[in-house]
Amino acid sequence: MSSRFFATGSDSESESSSESEEQTVVQAKSTVTTKVFAFSDDEEETKRVVRSAKDKRFEELQNVIKQLRNHKKIKDISKVLETFEDLTKALQKSQKVIEKEGGVPRFYIRALVELEDFINETWEDREGRKKLNKVNSKALTTMRQKLRKYNRDFEAKIASYRENPDVGDEQEAPEDDRDKSDSESDDDDEAVQKKKSAVPADAAPDMKSQFLKGGDSEGSDDSDLDWPSDSDSESSDSSEPEGGYTNMAAKFLKKTTAAEEAAKAARKQEKKERKAREQRREEEERELDEGEWTEVQRGAPMAMEKPKMFAKGTEINHAVVLKKLNEILAARGKKGTDRSEQIMLLGELRRISEENNLGLGMTVKILFNIVASIFDYNPNIATCMKDEMWAKCITYITETMDILIDNTNIFVGANVLEESEAIEAEPFRVRGCILSVMERADEEFIKMLQACDAHSTEYVERLKDEKKIEVLVVRLQKYLEERGTSQEICRVYLRRIEHVYYKYDYEHYKTADLIRKTVEQKEEEAKDGEVEAKDGKVERKDEEVEGKDGEVTPQEKGGEEAKDMVEEQKQKEKTAVIMDKLCKYIYAKDTTDRIRTRAILCHIYHHALHGRWYEARDLMLMSHLQDTIQHSDVPTQILYNRTMVQLGLCAFRYGNIKDAHNALLDIQSGGRAKELLAQGLLMQRNVERDPEREKIEKRRQMPFHMHINLELLECVYLVSAMLLEIPYMAAHEFDARRRMISKSFHHQLRVSERQPLVGPPESMREHVVAASKAMKIGDWRACRDFIINEKMNGKVWDLFPEAEKVRDLISRKIQEESLRTYLFTYSAIYDSLCLVTLAEMFELDGPVVHSIISKMIINEELAASWDEPTQTVVMHRSEPTRLQNLALQLSDKLANLVDNNERILEVKQGTSAFYTRQGEGRFGRQGKERHHQGKERHQGQSGYHQQQGRGYQGQRRDRGDRDRDHNKGYQNKGYNRW
Repeated sequence: MSSRFFATGSDSESESSSESEEQTVVQAKSTVTTKVFAFSDDEEETKRVVRSAKDKRFEELQNVIKQLRNHKKIKDISKVLETFEDLTKALQKSQKVIEKEGGVPRFYIRALVELEDFINETWEDREGRKKLNKVNSKALTTMRQKLRKYNRDFEAKIASYRENPDVGDEQEAPEDDRDKSDSESDDDDEAVQKKKSAVPADAAPDMKSQFLKGGDSEGSDDSDLDWPSDSDSESSDSSEPEGGYTNMAAKFLKKTTAAEEAAKAARKQEKKERKAREQRREEEERELDEGEWTEVQRGAPMAMEKPKMFAKGTEINHAVVLKKLNEILAARGKKGTDRSEQIMLLGELRRISEENNLGLGMTVKILFNIVASIFDYNPNIATCMKDEMWAKCITYITETMDILIDNTNIFVGANVLEESEAIEAEPFRVRGCILSVMERADEEFIKMLQACDAHSTEYVERLKDEKKIEVLVVRLQKYLEERGTSQEICRVYLRRIEHVYYKYDYEHYKTADLIRKTVEQKEEEAKDGEVEAKDGKVERKDEEVEGKDGEVTPQEKGGEEAKDMVEEQKQKEKTAVIMDKLCKYIYAKDTTDRIRTRAILCHIYHHALHGRWYEARDLMLMSHLQDTIQHSDVPTQILYNRTMVQLGLCAFRYGNIKDAHNALLDIQSGGRAKELLAQGLLMQRNVERDPEREKIEKRRQMPFHMHINLELLECVYLVSAMLLEIPYMAAHEFDARRRMISKSFHHQLRVSERQPLVGPPESMREHVVAASKAMKIGDWRACRDFIINEKMNGKVWDLFPEAEKVRDLISRKIQEESLRTYLFTYSAIYDSLCLVTLAEMFELDGPVVHSIISKMIINEELAASWDEPTQTVVMHRSEPTRLQNLALQLSDKLANLVDNNERILEVKQGTSAFYTRQGEGRFGRQGKERHHQGKERHQGQSGYHQQQGRGYQGQRRDRGDRDRDHNKGYQNKGYNRW
């Protein structure tokens, strides 16, 4: 080093040598930096790689698809939705590249197919869907809709991929690998080229001369110290590949040989064989030892052997079985307990108990625990029981009921303590309540019906189990009537009532209809016989005479046959008899208000359903439930709403239109009939339901077969309102203060009036509105045709049990109310009306028309009188004409306007203190004038204006009293005017 920097010689030599030395130093530095550049990780990360637009876009798509697959593995549906949206955006960015390449790449189609399969599998898995949280559940629905819509653009490619999914993948994989390798080699070549171009051209031979054998360099002495010998360099050069190393790190990496790979494979094989030997040895040991539990294997469940409950040689007795039963029950409700396995263990324990003849007491105790475990199988109270568990539950309850009914020496009850149980010897005492088990099973059955689609065959199949439930309830009723307390009997009676009250007894009414037809037929035959006898047939007369002497006439014969049929029907137990018997026992014996209230409501519902209007009405009025129902629980209030609706329908069928309207008014007026009857949830605007509250409301919903037709209900309400409202509107046409009987009916009329073009009616509401317009002008035929036609029959009237009677009743009511409307509307035009003309016009009998007009005269609705000799109605002309009515309305409005102006003026001018004395203040003159006006207005009221100058105060006091009374009237209506 000293010779380099401190050389002695001429200046020229020193200068030239120094220049060459400096050059070599720079070259040495450059070589060192290139070596460091090759080994540095930071520099490798930042090295620039030139890629085509296709590679960039496709790599971006593949990265998004990779993320999508990761989210699918963990079933994060919300992330899957977000990633899918990113994937579609990435495809839109790559649109130009895709057009150049000739279409969407196959790996993108494969990703769409995989995603579609994943979404379909998740959607079809109902149990899995129920376990999803709210965010993922909502994302699943959104994802399913978006993917269906998005895949429509790729239907052909998706179909071709599904037909032959493997061919495209095999062709695409080598091309992708080849492209990737080509791009990598190109990138490496470019990097090497850049590295070479980074070094100056004139420095390259000098750099090479430092490392090659025989290279001339002034620093050869020093280089010998730092670099390997010539032989080493030759061997290292010979081991280098032809193209040299693009990365110096690859030169020093360890290379695996074929021998090492073979040794590695041998070690793996040896390890595998050793593991197999250990498994075989464990299986042999397991076969030799008798264990209590079996190992659960992964994969599909195999046919399991019966678990070994007790060790070999154990004596089976009551104590051992009870101990094992308590061990199984101790795990009940704990985290990680397999509930299905627990049910299986209890079933096996019961089998062992019966094999060892431990008695019926032990069997009943185990059966109670099995049923309880089945009820606990589903931990979520909001969801229903599975089908297989429901079948097991019914089977075990039936077996328990059989044992209890056949053996009178077994006493079960919830009040029996575990310490006082007697299982070993008779009489047996077992803790458990069969009534509670039956009630819980009934509740589970309702939940299963609620979970089914009401319009599917699944609901029909599930509804068939109701017969099994009802049979069990009847058997339990007979059991408790012999051994239960009065309160337990009331509970089981109510359970049976709730299965009977809403069912229409068609068999009973078929028989009653048959009886009626038989009697009518016999009467007609008897009349025909009498007619023939009058024509001169002597034989018939002789037969009748003989009949009078002792034989039975055909009419008497028909009546006797009808009576026999009635007696036969009475001998059968009908639902009316059952309901009467069960409800009367509850009325007498029940000590709780809830059971009695529900029994009364069910009894009223059943009466109303079968047309017994007076019994249903009297029972409702005597119970006074309408005063206390708001204090009851929600299910009882729902039952009350259902009962009132059925009562209104019964009143309508019976012809009591006003009672029907009053019964249906509360349910229909608010537009919440569906919710009040628990037949569905209404979506309210700008109101978010609490999830917990929504779950509670869903559990209260009635099963579909117990629903009341809402369209029938609304139609009956609107028709009742029409029959009441149209005559009232005609009678009070010019009354400014007339009230509305039905707001919803008026709303329908206003909606129809707002329409610019009214076509023929289509919906049920439009039919009622059109009928109302026809009734207004007295056209009863058009009104009847709008209400009773094929469309309305199919939608509404055919749903009634006795549809023909209901249609006749409606037609008659329309005729009567149209007559009343006609008289109210045109009474001012006529001087008199003939009874016969009215009867022909409205196709009513003369006595009916006479009674209707007489009622109107008595109730002072019509100012007229009868002229009996001529059978005419003479109008008295006491009503004002239309012009007079309008003038009266105008005068009333002007009077109100004057009062309002005076009141406003008083408020602006201040209180009455300004006018206490005549002539005081600048308002004295006005006060004097007002005093005289007040005195003139209030003439005849003694002592009212005793003092001079107090007239205005008297006027204010009178107006104040009037305002106070007016405000009190508004407050009585439930709101404050001011």
